[in-house]
Amino acid sequence: MHVEIWSDIACPWCYVGKRRFEAALSAYEHSDEVSVTWRSFELDPHAPRERKHDGATHLSEKYGTSRQEALDMQARMTDTAAREGLEFRFDLARGGNTFDAHRLIHLAAAHDAQDAMKERLMRAYLTEGELIGDPATLERLALELGLPDDEVRDVLSTDRFADEVRDDERTASQLGIHAVPFFVVDRAIGASGAHPAEQLVELLRQARAQNPPISVAAATDETCNVDGSGC
Repeated sequence: MHVEIWSDIACPWCYVGKRRFEAALSAYEHSDEVSVTWRSFELDPHAPRERKHDGATHLSEKYGTSRQEALDMQARMTDTAAREGLEFRFDLARGGNTFDAHRLIHLAAAHDAQDAMKERLMRAYLTEGELIGDPATLERLALELGLPDDEVRDVLSTDRFADEVRDDERTASQLGIHAVPFFVVDRAIGASGAHPAEQLVELLRQARAQNPPISVAAATDETCNVDGSGC
């Protein structure tokens, strides 16, 4: 069974969804039959390497809300993450472009370290306040995981794996994926949103029991959309 998960590093619901999926795998009786591939998805492909304003200011300007309303949104997201064992620090988070980070995840996949790279980048962005659009930061994080330094530098100084990132995004568009996280099992059944672990277990069971034309479980509000809503 092959599970593909489209998500972005700069997506709090994607990190929550990752934890819930991990819990689902722990509870799934055939987890040894499951392979997982993380697929690239950029919520804001045109983002600069670093945003000028902090997250709350960006949210308030984007949606025309007050800064306090934006802070309240972040507080609710922080509480949700905490229930999954995650510490979100929106006061530290530095928004920026994630394209190079996705290319590093493809490099990590070639070294059987894709999940570890995804985890490290999400924690760096959402917990540690690292600038994930900065090549020097990305190089340091990748080397922490033991990826070959020559390959890391090659990726960050060239367009290596750019086609793979774009291919993931084209596939997402073909499948009608406009919000993340989005889980696809065997290209047959999908689920949009950070569903609770129990529902993700049922998704796996349903996929194993049958091989239907691709269908999508009802979306939740627990997604980040390409227009930035939901985050």
